[in-house]
Amino acid sequence: MPWRPVSPKLATARLLVLSVFLGPLLVALLVLAALVWKGFWVGVLLVALALATGAWLIRRQVPAITWAEGEEELVVRRGRMFRTLVSVPYGRLQFVDVQSGPLERRFGMATVELHTASPQSGGQIPGLPTAEAEALRERLAARGESQRAGL
Repeated sequence: MPWRPVSPKLATARLLVLSVFLGPLLVALLVLAALVWKGFWVGVLLVALALATGAWLIRRQVPAITWAEGEEELVVRRGRMFRTLVSVPYGRLQFVDVQSGPLERRFGMATVELHTASPQSGGQIPGLPTAEAEALRERLAARGESQRAGL
């Protein structure tokens, strides 16, 4: 069962979101520290540290998201420090969604979401190239039907 990584563009998209949220705050604190009160430099350092830490975490987390199609189940693995392994048997799949927000579409990616009868046993694979996500949905739907037919 070969493990397949998600798109490296997922890291770029997540870094963009991080910078959109923390970038303006960093600029505002820089201006306040330069013009109003020197005590704002503490805030500048804290936000810069948060930005650097977030960027480092994103660059470590995204390559740790992998998935594999086995004979009986789809397996999604994520995490480096706190590892998670989700195994979803094809026969338990009720339906498979492919979702793509504006930022994902801009980077040509989509998220495959797996739905089962139990909310805890589903999973999702973020950051797949759109064509690969659509093809995976079709394969999973076909395998789910064939596995359920055998019950």
